[in-house]
Amino acid sequence: MDLNTIERDDIGPAADSAPAPAGTAKKVFVKTYGCQMNVYDSQRMTDALAADGYVATDTIIEADLVLLNTCHIREKAAEKVYSELGRIRDMKAERAAAGRELLIGVAGCVAQAEGAEIIRRSPAVDLVIGPQTYHRLPDVLARVRGGEKIVETEYAVEDKFEHLPQPKRAEVIKRGVTAFLTVQEGCDKFCTFCVVPYTRGSEVSRPVAQIVAEAERLAEAGVREVTLLGQNVNAWHGLGEDGAEWGLGRLLFRLAEIPGLARLRYTTSHPRDMDDELIAAHRDLPALMPYLHLPVQSGSDRILKTMNRRHTASDYLALIERIRAARGDIALSGDFIVGFPGESEADFEATMELVRHVNYASAFSFKYSPRPGTPGAEMADHVPEAVKDERLQRLQALLLKQQQDFGMSLVGRTIDTLIEKPGRQAGQKVGRSPWLQPVIVDEKAGEIGDIIQVRITRTGYNSLFAELA
Repeated sequence: MDLNTIERDDIGPAADSAPAPAGTAKKVFVKTYGCQMNVYDSQRMTDALAADGYVATDTIIEADLVLLNTCHIREKAAEKVYSELGRIRDMKAERAAAGRELLIGVAGCVAQAEGAEIIRRSPAVDLVIGPQTYHRLPDVLARVRGGEKIVETEYAVEDKFEHLPQPKRAEVIKRGVTAFLTVQEGCDKFCTFCVVPYTRGSEVSRPVAQIVAEAERLAEAGVREVTLLGQNVNAWHGLGEDGAEWGLGRLLFRLAEIPGLARLRYTTSHPRDMDDELIAAHRDLPALMPYLHLPVQSGSDRILKTMNRRHTASDYLALIERIRAARGDIALSGDFIVGFPGESEADFEATMELVRHVNYASAFSFKYSPRPGTPGAEMADHVPEAVKDERLQRLQALLLKQQQDFGMSLVGRTIDTLIEKPGRQAGQKVGRSPWLQPVIVDEKAGEIGDIIQVRITRTGYNSLFAELA
């Protein structure tokens, strides 16, 4: 799993504001760690809790329920969660002294991996719920309020998406003109560095009718761009509307038929699942944006084999050539792990050579850090931290140069931009280029949700500046 990581809703000190008065609606504060799929999951948990009478809040001190939606991809992820729980425990004790309840829940991949250990180490936690069972949150909370401590991490037999209530239209509108939509979960690849098969389970694909219905609701609420999500999204194979099994390429064509839905993206992909139909979608489907995140992890065949990636560097490069032949303006993004056990200087140089060959528009690169329970953690010949640091700096310097060069190549060009939100500075709005960069325009250039033509005038560190064409 290579979904890009983010973190939302930092928890501030208890003194920031006063507790909500008694008698008001119950409020839930969700802190989201990790990838885009966790953002989607947090939204759906909020939807499920709304049906149980909870209102979302961005201020932790107002909350009657605090949920940490966790990620297990980064190093020391569990320890970070326990540290956060210590801060919330103190808040819970203060609340109890004042005669007011505060419930604490841990969800997501750390919850799945740690299970009952979370409550053993942090007794203030009331519930632990895995990513496959969060549709049961209202029932779990009823049991918690009855005095139980709940650990709900067994994989659900039922389809959680069928049991989740749909968000109100006003809530979708509030979330903006772009949206995530999970179509696939889990992974069967078992890369030796990755915990996802153990925390998210095997690959499961949602049926087309379910996905289309959700996308239609998003479009009806003003969403213009949808990003399809999966731990291994291009492995999606769902039951089609004609009763046959569809692949991701065909699904994208179906979603492009939805009125109002102007842009489609998907992430994250595995090179072994880029089939001809999906490549053809990049060639033939205007709504599919010319940007592809296709992680390779290493340019060394020896390391790729040790990682159990099941492709070679030449396989990957040949695939890139096929994709670029289908869509000449496509921009590539990737993921790289530096310092995997046994990586030599020659192995690392093979990665650098692959990066030079592909010429990425953006990328994510990380030092290898062992994940308990994965084969990589048990391997010999771990690379010293100082060597990993030095190699990562070299790789990131090359990737940054390529990213900057790609941005500069757009200066003077006229491109389509989707206006997403107000800018940080007065008088600005922020749009999104077809290649996913933020585009800064004058606030009068268009309304949020408009797709306008702009001329790129200059580049920023991670953004583009533009004027109306």
